[in-house]
Amino acid sequence: PIMQDRWGMTAILLFAVVAVPFDLLVVPGILTKSILFSDHVVGSILTPFLLWSLAAIGLNLLTGYTGQLSLGHGAFMAIGAYAAYNIATRIPEMPIIIVFILAGVVTALCGVIIGIPSLRIKGFYLAIATLAAQFFVEWVFGTFSWFTGGSMTMVLDTPPFDVFGYEIESTLDNYYFALIVVVLMTLAAKNMVRSEIGRAWMAIRDMDVAAEVIGIRPLQTKLLAFGVSAFVGGVAGSLYAFVYLKSVDVTSFDLFQSFLVLFMIIIGGLGSVLGSFLGAAFIVTMPIIINLLASEFHSTAGVADLVANAEHMVFGGLIVFFLIVEPFGFARLWTTAKEKLRLWPFPH
Repeated sequence: PIMQDRWGMTAILLFAVVAVPFDLLVVPGILTKSILFSDHVVGSILTPFLLWSLAAIGLNLLTGYTGQLSLGHGAFMAIGAYAAYNIATRIPEMPIIIVFILAGVVTALCGVIIGIPSLRIKGFYLAIATLAAQFFVEWVFGTFSWFTGGSMTMVLDTPPFDVFGYEIESTLDNYYFALIVVVLMTLAAKNMVRSEIGRAWMAIRDMDVAAEVIGIRPLQTKLLAFGVSAFVGGVAGSLYAFVYLKSVDVTSFDLFQSFLVLFMIIIGGLGSVLGSFLGAAFIVTMPIIINLLASEFHSTAGVADLVANAEHMVFGGLIVFFLIVEPFGFARLWTTAKEKLRLWPFPH
């Protein structure tokens, strides 16, 4: 329904506005030095929140909308990061926007190859196949020096990149650049899932046999889902390396990162673009809250270690909770809340 789409887009735009430091909206430089919008907060919280949201959108297109379970999204991010690194260093005169797009295309091609087993297997067996792809990608980047320049970790010592003549130097510059890319790709993903392509994805997710009967081609539909998901993940990985980490390290895109993105869409909401943002926000802020709690018990032996390890306990507990109680995550809670607000103060 149109009204529901407006609510969803309003929520996404609200996230974008909240994510923008107020010095962009008021007077540049006045609030930049404040604690709330310091370089540390912008660079360590807001920027990774945007990049993880983009990565979660990519996986949600594949798992949430198409029903293809994947445990190798970290591999897509790694491919995008290494592809962008190689293109930027081997062709230094190429504009950085084109570098990220080409990195996404390279990742999309790899995603199509990885998605070929989905034509014959699905569910748990497909997850194992994507898990094997994750290990294979890690092995390739950790073994062959052509991709890595001779070491597993490369610090990006290239000069600050520019976008249409504007140099991206400061933490805020990197943040605004990531924000623009994330907003544009979010709008593209939102429109794609509402198009004929998105309806075909959801038909495959709900019942692939019935979808084939009504004329939807499973081969093209599934491979397209893998390609688009990998493209978004590749762009997210290249941004993660260039804008946030300032280095390319295969250990930054290991199996745990794949699980982390999967946790985001489970907690945020499968089959929801907004849920990708909600899940990323939760995953990014939860360790901060737990660390604050841990600092309160630093003087008590044993308790600090328990609180410090509570992050994994909370992850597991919330995943079980949402899978049993609310499979659609925070996105469904948001839908329920807005319906009650729409009827308030005269509920039926």
